[in-house]
Amino acid sequence: MKLVAGNWKMNGLQASRSVLAELLSGLSAAPTSPEVLVCPPATLLAPFGDILKGTPVRLGGQNCHPNPSGAHTGDISAEMIRDTGASHVIVGHSERRVDHAETDAQVAAQAKAALRAGLIPIICMGENEAAYEQGRTKAILDAQIRGSLPEELKGHPITIAYEPIWAIGTGKTASTDEIVETHAHIRTSVQAIFGASVKLRILYGGSVKPSNAREILQADGVDGVLVGGASLKASDFLAIIAGCNAA
Repeated sequence: MKLVAGNWKMNGLQASRSVLAELLSGLSAAPTSPEVLVCPPATLLAPFGDILKGTPVRLGGQNCHPNPSGAHTGDISAEMIRDTGASHVIVGHSERRVDHAETDAQVAAQAKAALRAGLIPIICMGENEAAYEQGRTKAILDAQIRGSLPEELKGHPITIAYEPIWAIGTGKTASTDEIVETHAHIRTSVQAIFGASVKLRILYGGSVKPSNAREILQADGVDGVLVGGASLKASDFLAIIAGCNAA
């Protein structure tokens, strides 16, 4: 089953419950085959968790601290996220890696914390524009796979989101051939570490929108998409989900 995940980033107020209500209404009117996940900001996790109880839509956080609790002002633990009813948490998003200088080791610690709390970590990775133009995409991804995936993932399903940084919020999207080649490389690299039988789900992220979602979701090796801005509008997110059904 494919996964369509919406990352709201630093967007959304209490009034945004109406977007969630519209999404649920649209899904009830047109039954969907993919798994659907919404990752709002931390301020909306608890209210969204209440709304989503008993629905097929899952809830996720956008980041977590490696520790379960403590003197870490402004941070949120995996256990806190789980307490809201969430099932997933995004770790290692490029905006965290760049804005907060999060390292591969820190991302691995966050993924480990997610497992500890009973959450599924969505581990993000991807190359910047300079690395892409220099043909270093695979080398960058290999380093991130080795550094960001903790040993504790052995025996657990693994979810990776490949997000080329140069395509996030820019309107640019990797070509279908590039996506297929890169996802295949990620799969081979992860299998080399965790074994050929590893349960691996690889999402694509990077300016996913209704106009390109179906083509991306039909590409070999694409197990779903991580959607940014287009997930903030229920009609756009529903169109992407519909594209998944068509794929």
